[in-house]
Amino acid sequence: MSDSSMKLPAWFWVIAGVALLWNLIGVSAYIADVTMSEEAVANLPEAQQAMRADTPSWLTAVYALAVFAGVLGSIALLLRKAWAAPIFGVSLAAIIVQMGYVLFGMNTIGVLGAAAAIFPAIVVAIGAAELWFARMTKTRGWIS
Repeated sequence: MSDSSMKLPAWFWVIAGVALLWNLIGVSAYIADVTMSEEAVANLPEAQQAMRADTPSWLTAVYALAVFAGVLGSIALLLRKAWAAPIFGVSLAAIIVQMGYVLFGMNTIGVLGAAAAIFPAIVVAIGAAELWFARMTKTRGWIS
């Protein structure tokens, strides 16, 4: 059991705060993506316009799940709630589905080149790190 009055190391708060910032950036990117004007879409390279047009609506929903669950998990960490771990698990699962489909189902690597896999790999790694951190803090009794 965790003691809500237990003094946590400063780095716990730094990591939880950075996780929240990272996930809020994800929400901002999601909002920018789904509210992009037709004019802005028209300014994209043709290949990216075609990929955007072929994006299934379920993938947009998975994207939303990934980023909003990440924010919720981060808030749970800051509130020292153990449900941060399963929420980060949901976020990571959604990230893997989203990035897997974007890279392989939409042939992003074929269209944009191998470098297009770098950012998705980073996002998956950060999602995995958030889940690991939440589990570790629960094991240490820092969150309950």
